[in-house]
Amino acid sequence: MEAPASDGGRLRQRATYASVGVALTLIVAKLAAYLVTESVSILSSLIDSSTDLMASVVTLLAVRQALRPADSAHRYGHGKAEALAALAQAAFIGGSAAFLAIEAVRRVITPQPVTQGTIGIAVMVLSIVLTAGLVTYQRHVVARTGSVAIGADRLHYAGDLLMNSAVIAALLLTAWTGVSAVDPLFGLGIAAFLLHGARGVAREALNVLMDRELPETERTRIAALVAAHPGAKGMHDLRTRSTGTGVFIELHLELDPTINVVQAHDITDAVEHELRAAFPTAEVIIHQEPAGLVDERLDNRIAGA
Repeated sequence: MEAPASDGGRLRQRATYASVGVALTLIVAKLAAYLVTESVSILSSLIDSSTDLMASVVTLLAVRQALRPADSAHRYGHGKAEALAALAQAAFIGGSAAFLAIEAVRRVITPQPVTQGTIGIAVMVLSIVLTAGLVTYQRHVVARTGSVAIGADRLHYAGDLLMNSAVIAALLLTAWTGVSAVDPLFGLGIAAFLLHGARGVAREALNVLMDRELPETERTRIAALVAAHPGAKGMHDLRTRSTGTGVFIELHLELDPTINVVQAHDITDAVEHELRAAFPTAEVIIHQEPAGLVDERLDNRIAGA
């Protein structure tokens, strides 16, 4: 179950502060390691941590904006600021991947030996430990708040875990084989992985910005909750969307045409209560209609509702 708005807001803010703190720590450690080893794989990780910092700062500012309450100019709140932050993250990731690919190709053409590999490995182990802790906390926050921006940040840092492991493998293979090309080749592989991650983050952000419907499993769950109330005779014209910090649920509820207004209100209020219990951050809008009314929107009726 998601936390109340105030608790969820605090969790979001703490997650952004943790993200910025981890990124700053890793930038300092990886910069020192790169200056000593001149490893392209460590450079790739340093670049990624730098973009992590920029993305995390953007996420921090976006979350702060998204948590602002609705006002007269923004009746639906400011939640989509989180999706904009996620889209910015995708741009940061894509740009860093392009830079890394160029540097890796240059090193393939003009190989350079990797020195002090042990120092590089120690720094990458530190990176894995800190990143794993951050990802675990971010997963907890996303589970409780549904934050799109922190979810995108978590996916990025989860990818870092794989990338840091790949850097360690590159350093070890280079040390064991003496082949300098291993390091930049791993860098190219990491660049491809970053581009794949950027695509996924951008797609999720655009889904929110373009008001994409909730997943079919969630829509079916909504229909089942409505149908479970004995006073509900059916439903149609279900429309849903995510705001980045919550969801909107709109539907037409079909009721017995012989009941009075008070009874219709009580049934509708009970259905709304059930939906809010299942989706704590949802804004629920229900339009009442007599069952059997001819309505062209009945073509949008949810099966089983």
